[in-house]
Amino acid sequence: MLNQNKTPLLDALKANAARPHAPFYTPGHKLGEGVSQPLADLLGKAVFRADLTELADLDNLFAPQGVIQEAQQLASEAFGALQTWFLVNGSTCGIEAAILATCDTGDKIILPRNVHSSAIAGLILSGAIPIFIHPEYDPVLDIAHSITPNAIQSALQQHPYAKAVLVVYPTYYGVCGDLSAIANITHQYNIPLLVDEAHGAHFAFHPELPTPALAAGADLTVQSIHKVLGAMTQASMLHIQGNRIDCDRISKALQLVQSTSPSYLLLASLDAARQQMALHGKMLMSRTLQLAEEARTRISQIPGLSVLEMPQLAGSPGFVTLDKTRLTVTVSGLGLTGFEADEILDEKFAVTAEFASLQHLTFIISLGNIPADIEQLVQGFTTLAKEYRRSNLTVKNQVWLNLDRTLDYALQLSPRQAFFAVSEILPLTQTNKRICAEIVCPYPPGIPVLMPGEVITKSVLEYLQQIQAMGGFISGCNDISLKSLKVVK
Repeated sequence: MLNQNKTPLLDALKANAARPHAPFYTPGHKLGEGVSQPLADLLGKAVFRADLTELADLDNLFAPQGVIQEAQQLASEAFGALQTWFLVNGSTCGIEAAILATCDTGDKIILPRNVHSSAIAGLILSGAIPIFIHPEYDPVLDIAHSITPNAIQSALQQHPYAKAVLVVYPTYYGVCGDLSAIANITHQYNIPLLVDEAHGAHFAFHPELPTPALAAGADLTVQSIHKVLGAMTQASMLHIQGNRIDCDRISKALQLVQSTSPSYLLLASLDAARQQMALHGKMLMSRTLQLAEEARTRISQIPGLSVLEMPQLAGSPGFVTLDKTRLTVTVSGLGLTGFEADEILDEKFAVTAEFASLQHLTFIISLGNIPADIEQLVQGFTTLAKEYRRSNLTVKNQVWLNLDRTLDYALQLSPRQAFFAVSEILPLTQTNKRICAEIVCPYPPGIPVLMPGEVITKSVLEYLQQIQAMGGFISGCNDISLKSLKVVK
């Protein structure tokens, strides 16, 4: 057992920031002396004294032998991994590296169609061929859950030489599928199970939370420590266990997708967040779960509102358990879209959701929330239901809410081939049946509706236009106004 009280990287950074010396190395602000006054007024000088580079005492992220190596070993033990890598380019670079480390050009990888755009970037970089599986879908709530073990089994039977399976666990809504069963099926083919666990870094620290991906049998998992724990934005971790993945290939892949000038502020925040959870994680998660349960109970009692819960009957293969710190509120009973409700809550009541969809608002309740936040959230919804309620959504909108489940998808070229192909930009009205050459996704949650290599269809174009018309934001593409699209020439 390692001493989880230690914070080797944080301590080294603190010591170097306090050491009097003349700095003749990057960054250019030289311990904060060169920063602009408005920036210093906002952040203070202390943060810039700690904004250091790869000094001798601070180790090297790409060849760690000192304090970074020790900090990563502590994290491995705390999160239950064989080996852990710190990430400073977010979980995005971790997902990209996972695909690069397991797939070569032309190799097949099985993954859900609603993966994050980082997985599409991984396909483009690696040249891998996606075998997409549609996740289980709840037509009443208009929410996609997880992919099922049966779907994985079927895909592997059809593509037995696939090099990896990638799943999302939990979903943006906090839904967890049967990951243990998926791991068992995947391992029957002796291929690795990769998990986008960006929103599940807290699972290892409380028994009432879903089973962590590694404990469920994943070979590799990527966690956004900043999303639900106490690290700084962009700070994440990649963990592996077992021998199905080459550790050296992971390290080399990360060198391709991470900055060669990593922020030690981000790295130290990972060290500190690990220590916090290793020492106090159960207590912090108990308090967080209590706050979440209070919010869930009180909001579910407001007329016109409901919250996402576990199915009353036995959970489906795509919805085995729910992260109770993730709160999804259905607002369509108020005659409002999620986009409208989001705007009202934010502007009128200073309550800001993680993301909005057509029928729902989703909130992350984490160790940083306090009882006053929950009270403000509940009061905001109470007033919303009383003062902003309208007649139900129109039939047109209700029909459209399910449209994305019937979209036509057909991959004509690999994502890499289409991304690097000669392309042209056409007005949206002229792109039907053309091959897309860019990523197009509503954000958040950053799930692509179109990706390079897919045939653009009328239903997809209508879906994107409706999202935009109802307040959603389109990202990833060259023209975010959506008047044009880039297509293969």
